Amino acid sequence: MNRARKFIIFLGIVLFLHPRQGFPLEDLRSRSAIVVDVKTSRVLYAHHPDSPIAPASITKIMTLYLLFEAVEAGKASWQDHVFVDSSACRMGGTRMFLIPNSRVKLHDLALGTAVASANDAAWVIAHHIGGSVENFVKMMNIKAEELGMKHTHFKNPHGLPEKGQVTTARDIMILSQDYIKRFPMALTLHSQPTFNYRGRILRNRNHLLGHYPGADGIKTGFICESGYNISATASRGNTRLIAVVLGARTFRIRDREVEKLLDEGFKTVTSSLSTPPGRGG
Repeated sequence: MNRARKFIIFLGIVLFLHPRQGFPLEDLRSRSAIVVDVKTSRVLYAHHPDSPIAPASITKIMTLYLLFEAVEAGKASWQDHVFVDSSACRMGGTRMFLIPNSRVKLHDLALGTAVASANDAAWVIAHHIGGSVENFVKMMNIKAEELGMKHTHFKNPHGLPEKGQVTTARDIMILSQDYIKRFPMALTLHSQPTFNYRGRILRNRNHLLGHYPGADGIKTGFICESGYNISATASRGNTRLIAVVLGARTFRIRDREVEKLLDEGFKTVTSSLSTPPGRGG
């Protein structure tokens, strides 16, 4: 192999591992961000991707990941009627307002978690799949380790504030990418703008749905400790991107910045596909 060929290969590796910092937001106001091409796993842009932060309701991606895994393994069924213990009904934050000692179809709990970010639904799912919430949280952390989420530790299944619960933008990207690759049908839940439960309209907090072309997931989150978070995915043609923005001061900043990341990501992928072999751009 001649020197010129070796240099081209080396340069390609460097660009793949260290995406150009000029893309696309020199004035990014969120604490961390990352965007990746799902097909190639190429990181297109990263801004403090390993800075620790509370995950907030993005935690529920892992909760739903384990739910889909349990259904796939035959350990649970979407038609299961799951018992609602009273502890779930004491959850704060966003809820489905489940009735203590009632039974709710597992599919409805999944919708409540994915669409409305219902903390009570996530709690009931955890208890049903794990046998106890404590055991389910152990399962969450085992799966995080298996996936290579090196800087993540979960303390609960819903994302409400708890000391020691932490993640990073890179880890959420790893989780999100594996989640939709392994369970693409999950996006049929996450893409729904509303969910009607017992006459109550529960709305999806992902403002990209129906607004940003190709957006169909995944999950938002907010607690005071972190600010506004999102793991967003969108597809155009044969390209699917995931963009993670963590620690925005307002939801408007979060939404604006994740849209810009996706815009520039699609431009970058399109540009690289249209560049003739052997010619740089």
